[in-house]
Amino acid sequence: MKADNKNISFWRRIAQIAGAFIFVISILLIVNYVQYKRINPVETEIINSLVERLNKSPEDIQLRDEIRTLDLLSRKAYFANQWQVRTGGYLLLLSIAVLVIAMQVILSKSDKEVILKTKEDSFIGQKNARLWISVSGAIMVIMALVFAFLTHNEMSKEFEVAVLSETVKEGVTANKVLDNNIVAEEILTVDSEPISEENTEKIILSKSNNVKKVEKELLDSVKQSERKTNDIGTVNKKQTVVSKQKSEDNKIQPEEIIESFPTDQEIKRNHPSFRGPFGNGVSYRKNIPVAWDGITGENIVWKTKIPLHGYNSPIIWGDKIFLSGANSTKREVYCIDRKTGNILWTVNIRNIKGSPNKAPKVTDDTGQAAPTLTTDGKRVYAIFANADIVAIDMEGIMVWSRNLGSTGNHYGHSSSLMLYQDILILQYDTKTSPKLIGLSGLTGETLWTTPRKVKISWASPVIINTGSQTEILLVADPDISSYNPINGKENWKVNCIFGEVGPSVAYSNGIVYGVNEYAKLVAIKIDKSPKIIWESNEYLSDVPSPVATNNLLFMATSYGVVVCYDAKTGEIQWEKEYTNGFYSSPILAEGRIYLIDMTGIMHIFSAEDKFVSIGSCPIGEDCMTTPAMMDGKIYIRGNKHLFCIGK
Repeated sequence: MKADNKNISFWRRIAQIAGAFIFVISILLIVNYVQYKRINPVETEIINSLVERLNKSPEDIQLRDEIRTLDLLSRKAYFANQWQVRTGGYLLLLSIAVLVIAMQVILSKSDKEVILKTKEDSFIGQKNARLWISVSGAIMVIMALVFAFLTHNEMSKEFEVAVLSETVKEGVTANKVLDNNIVAEEILTVDSEPISEENTEKIILSKSNNVKKVEKELLDSVKQSERKTNDIGTVNKKQTVVSKQKSEDNKIQPEEIIESFPTDQEIKRNHPSFRGPFGNGVSYRKNIPVAWDGITGENIVWKTKIPLHGYNSPIIWGDKIFLSGANSTKREVYCIDRKTGNILWTVNIRNIKGSPNKAPKVTDDTGQAAPTLTTDGKRVYAIFANADIVAIDMEGIMVWSRNLGSTGNHYGHSSSLMLYQDILILQYDTKTSPKLIGLSGLTGETLWTTPRKVKISWASPVIINTGSQTEILLVADPDISSYNPINGKENWKVNCIFGEVGPSVAYSNGIVYGVNEYAKLVAIKIDKSPKIIWESNEYLSDVPSPVATNNLLFMATSYGVVVCYDAKTGEIQWEKEYTNGFYSSPILAEGRIYLIDMTGIMHIFSAEDKFVSIGSCPIGEDCMTTPAMMDGKIYIRGNKHLFCIGK
């Protein structure tokens, strides 16, 4: 009996401590929320006022540094507050669990005795007191949990919606490709003054056997795509049937179905995807120009106005360049002659089964045609904000089309397309049903679908070969992950990222690099068990994707800073700041980095551990896209024109 009494006494003490802990944490969480509502740790108003002064005195370097310092402190305050709220919430829930366990133990071990009270009103009074204490405590705990959630959620939104609209004046370069939220650091790109020579000095930095299923299935699929072709799209020339090579009895020949896919060497000779071959930001072409002027016309071979606007970057196969454009009522795919700049054909995308009647709401800086196309030299593939996806042959004939269903993404769909052999890869990380999809390039049928437990992402797939296998690399809150491109099976993932992810990953020499603003920059060594080897949160990108060599990592930011890191240790080798920010991703070519800012000035510098400027070359109009290289030429899509640059 004494042992039981001692046991009960012990659990009562545990319950008392847990109760006191719950009380203290609840009070702290409630006070934290009240303090947050009264004094915002982000200090955006102060940054706003300083930025307003910077607009009037854009050459004030001391003021610029002061803004950057204050912004860094604000970010640290944000991370500290978020950690405190999360930790407090977890401790509160843990304390509640301990209290419940202690009470259950006490009740199970207590003697059930009938206690007679001589004063009934005294008994009732004590019971009522206990009831009120319990109810009050429960209300306080619930309030604490609610306020913890509100603090965490509202502060996240505070950073995402720090638009600072008062400072965005006429002439400010503040459009975003993937996100229209202008955060404090981006305001450092605000400058209505002409760009000086000093400020413009640059910085920085196969088709697979999947189609070989049963011949009957392939035959049915191809015939179905032929039937759809007649009422799916219109071309600026007379349409013909998709499958042109048929025997007299109208049957598809086996060689037409089992076609070859491009080799890695063919892919490297072209520029078939966003950020070049395999989507990794590396061009393998030679004799790329380093000097031009779009204002005077120096080394501008041609420029062509594109009918409909789009933020997708040019892709190239052979002598053909492909782009898309769209607005709320119209979607088009263009083929441009690479030598002359003439538009060879235009396909109007319409009457697609399942396509919504009304275009989705997107921001002006994302638009209806943000994803970059891809091609295998036989067909070009395009996807739009309304989830219409199409395949068009090289002559401008629609091969197949379909609608993938609503994305629910609040800035629109922006992930670019990627091909592996004959499989069209889609990072379809939507709000309602995120997934990785593999489609048949020949027919458009779904070959495999892999559900993903991630949040919305605007990043694009990257294809790598580690030497032992080929992998698809994706990044989305909360992880960087790898998949088998043949069947979509997950290889590995590392929990390391958060937020609304825009930049794609970079890869070199067995290391994957991922970054997102208000998160961190991480380097993951791919091994039997991939692990983070270094990370940093000093400079972060929200739009441009990084690029890496064997020894160095280069990253640009939307607020105008370019940083070079030691790829193996994360040590900063150099940093350079420009007046204007970047949405374009850097491209590595011939040992040089090509990086175009939002005003259309290409900054070229050596891919070395010391900053060496090679040139700063304007195209004469704003630019948010990533350039393509081919046969001694650079192709850049500005906000209005497509430029061909070379001697």
